[in-house]
Amino acid sequence: MRRSNLPAELNRFVGRTTEQAALTALLGTSRLVTVVGVGGVGKTRLALRTATEVQKRYGGGVRLAGLAPLRDPGLIAYALVEAFDLTDHTPRPPREVLVEHLAERRTLLVLDGFEHLVEDCAPLVRELLERAPGLTVLAAGRRPLRVPGETVFPLAPLGEADAVELLAERAAEAGAPGLPTAGGAAAPPGGRVPTAGASASAALPGPPVLTGIPALSGATPGREAPALPPAGEAEAVRELCRRLDGIPLALELAAGRLPLLSVEQLLRRLDDRFRLLADGARGALPRHRTLRTAIGWSHELCTPEERLLWARLSVFPGAFDLDAVEYVCGGPELPPERILDLLGGLLAQSLLVREDGPAGTAYRMLDTVAAYGAEWLAALDDTERMRRRHRDWYMGLATWCELEWFSPRQPEVAVLTEAALPHLRAALDLCLELPDDAHLAQHLAGTLWFAWVGCGRLSEGRHWLDRALALASDHEEARLKALWVLGYVAVLQGDGTAAVAALHECGERAGAARNPLAQAYATHRMGCLALLTDDMPRAEELIGRALDAYRELGELNSNVLMAQVELAMARAFLGDREGAGALSREVREICEERGELWTKAYALYVLGYLAWDAGAYGEARELLTACVSINDGFRDLVGLVLAVELLALVTVSEGDPLEAAVLQGAAVPVWDTVGVRRFGSEAFDVPRALCARRAEEALGTEAYGAAFRAGRGLSAAEAVERALLAGRNPAVGRSAEESAPRPFRAAGPAGVPGTRKPADSPTGKGGEVAG
Repeated sequence: MRRSNLPAELNRFVGRTTEQAALTALLGTSRLVTVVGVGGVGKTRLALRTATEVQKRYGGGVRLAGLAPLRDPGLIAYALVEAFDLTDHTPRPPREVLVEHLAERRTLLVLDGFEHLVEDCAPLVRELLERAPGLTVLAAGRRPLRVPGETVFPLAPLGEADAVELLAERAAEAGAPGLPTAGGAAAPPGGRVPTAGASASAALPGPPVLTGIPALSGATPGREAPALPPAGEAEAVRELCRRLDGIPLALELAAGRLPLLSVEQLLRRLDDRFRLLADGARGALPRHRTLRTAIGWSHELCTPEERLLWARLSVFPGAFDLDAVEYVCGGPELPPERILDLLGGLLAQSLLVREDGPAGTAYRMLDTVAAYGAEWLAALDDTERMRRRHRDWYMGLATWCELEWFSPRQPEVAVLTEAALPHLRAALDLCLELPDDAHLAQHLAGTLWFAWVGCGRLSEGRHWLDRALALASDHEEARLKALWVLGYVAVLQGDGTAAVAALHECGERAGAARNPLAQAYATHRMGCLALLTDDMPRAEELIGRALDAYRELGELNSNVLMAQVELAMARAFLGDREGAGALSREVREICEERGELWTKAYALYVLGYLAWDAGAYGEARELLTACVSINDGFRDLVGLVLAVELLALVTVSEGDPLEAAVLQGAAVPVWDTVGVRRFGSEAFDVPRALCARRAEEALGTEAYGAAFRAGRGLSAAEAVERALLAGRNPAVGRSAEESAPRPFRAAGPAGVPGTRKPADSPTGKGGEVAG
């Protein structure tokens, strides 16, 4: 696990020296500090800056959890689990997973954007603080959490000198002419200086009453009125900062306009805006009024098309890419070919921020700015239509990702799914909200099996599948898919009762509906359950029957190949090593032909065991290190930890019991983040038990325990590095004869049932892929 998920700063942090020092000191004396203030005052930026500076204090790491995109309070704990990079395959509540992880770690959690969920967030924060004494929470929001022991840190706007410096620096970044700073010197321009007298949209007579698209057309370009009477440019800059109350977001919005307008022109517009709003906004706090005025004034300076795009972008709960915007927001009023230029216009005005990440270039609208756009969209009576378009785009994306699972694009789809998660959640929320869309909720929750299983989100998947299946629907195909996916998830969670119920219902309904494919999936997953509960004959029979049905129906995808791997495991457990090897080699060959990596890793695992069993330790190590590398790339913790444990057995067989003990210890914290160790199966536990016995016999109890504890202290990344490097120069190993007794006479390879999913990889190619 990474020690920190804090984002890198995109520009220089200006001012707040005193506040940062005070906040740093408070974190040394209080376990819950909440930075509160008006929107746009810089709460998040200060919290992140402070967390970055103090992260060396926290051996357990510093983690950021942003709750602003969430609508469903039930997802708060899942968002925190995600922030800590945890994977849990059990049906335990996510808060229990959090407590277990945090209990003995000194950790800082930065909690941002919680105010709309405060009633549900506060009890969770209180429980975590009570049960995890090493946890400190630094929260940032518009209101306190009201949790006992909370220290509230009110954040005031910037002082004049810092405000002037921020305005000058951001204006320079936007390409405006140099502005005088607090000391009177001009900040260097950050780009081309616009031609003097550049025109801009004239101010509207006030916020229009929106009844339709024409109401957005307020301003037209025209000649600006003469500048204010001379008072000195430096004084004008200070006056602008005072008028904006030193609120950083308001200052940054103003800076985005300075390439086109002079400071005096901006002041004139603000004066007009304040006078117009003075009466109507008296009920608001002055600084709320200031920010709203600044955003509204920025809104008026946008072109009609930019305003409409701003309103429509408010339906995106997280970062969005160009393709999504063109589909969701495009239309007769906003031709898709105009979207890129309009996004550029909003970006230039600091209304959007650009983010470059693993999934490519994306854009994000600040929450305060998006909230203003949402009001306009509601006034246009267009919110539900845009939410439906947003949902439709991401349902299409989920379908594409499922199809691309069985392809060389698995890593790409894993990254894309991670980036799209806030939008997929919003799509599911909408499907569950609308009574006539229950079938869409079931379809989407089922289609996202690769996100729940392949990307290590079993617990969240169970949350959505349970909710979707609780609704009545006449669309039997959608319900059947959701049922077998729920059964699949429950199997992996170790919840046999729920798995049997879902899979039995799926099989019965599929028979009545004459849907043999859904029946095959239900049979397959029942075979997975038998495998994990050590009923190898039944596993062989059910999985074999499912594979026959897949072949008859022409189904070939990651799910089918994983069924072959699972069958190979069952046969190896039953002592049929030749049959297990043949199945696994066939899977490896097909995966290499199709560019599929994730299922291939499990085939390599079985082949690695078989090579070890034959005394071919070098070959076993080569196969297993490839398996570890693939699983690490997908963040498939289950496949990873099983491969590490089998590598430990290979290592002790090669004659290096010390390194084997370290690897065994390194596997323990990974299992703790995954769930039930070795699925509670005696068969899957054999490699670990055999390795432990041999290593302890060779080293002695005390030395074995010390090496084991050293391994437990490794991070997951360090464990992977250790596993990949271990055995490069192994001691002289034992012979195959000395390796006896063989561990899988009554139990086979320590392989993972193909039922196991990686913690970060989706992609498929075939109707109901279930990789």
